[in-house]
Amino acid sequence: MTPLLLALGASLAWGVADFAGPLFSRTLGTLPVLFWAEAGGVAGLGIALAIRGDGPAGWGVAYAVLAAIGGMLGLWAYYNGMASGTMSVVAPIAGVSAVIPVIVGIVSGDSPSTGQLAGIACALGGVGLASIEHQEGRRKLAAGVGLALAAAAGFGFYFPWMHAAGEVDFWWASLVFRTTALVLVAGIVAQQRTPIRMSARNVTIAAVVGLGDTLGNVLYAAAAGKGGLVSLTSVLASLYPVVTVLLAASVLKERVARTQRAGIALTLAGVVLISL
Repeated sequence: MTPLLLALGASLAWGVADFAGPLFSRTLGTLPVLFWAEAGGVAGLGIALAIRGDGPAGWGVAYAVLAAIGGMLGLWAYYNGMASGTMSVVAPIAGVSAVIPVIVGIVSGDSPSTGQLAGIACALGGVGLASIEHQEGRRKLAAGVGLALAAAAGFGFYFPWMHAAGEVDFWWASLVFRTTALVLVAGIVAQQRTPIRMSARNVTIAAVVGLGDTLGNVLYAAAAGKGGLVSLTSVLASLYPVVTVLLAASVLKERVARTQRAGIALTLAGVVLISL
């Protein structure tokens, strides 16, 4: 499978997981869902690597530790943004994380096309439109926008580091990422003394969400391992908001203002242009 198809597969897996996880966190709480999701991901990767039977191919998989710090910051902000705001607004804004790996690619020697530069402009302009709500003749910042921007920053930090780790060994990079993420979430749970006990059914749901998110990690890291450029694979993987927005519209029947819809479309168009 080519790096670009792997990256697109990652966006599909993340899009579904990033719809289901925040949806359940609205009633079950962000930290409990994140904890059991990370635990499910670690368990799934542990089984896969036990079957594989090989150790890591190099120390570079440790870059996934840095990816986990950014990724978990992004995921925490994303879940909370989804809980307080509209999915179809928060998801596209978080998808602007694509800008960061493009900049990293430019610094490291990639030459973006005119279309990619136009995409960055579209994405940033779309964020501005999607962020504004109209209520009773007034305009105000849409709920969850601040957290969506924090999610974009965290996810943007995740992409280049996970790409570097995936180039070494995408399976072990994924396990290092998930294990670090689980330790981070467990530390926050312990520090805040947050109850994480849930019914077996809800634990299973959260674990399945974690497996879906983990599949996205594995596919993205594999795209790097297959030689994909960070400025392309990371942006294609950032198309997950399209999946989340479509699910929110079809399942939750979410409605947003006309200007916000224009902002969402402009943001998603920007992400697509960046990937060309």
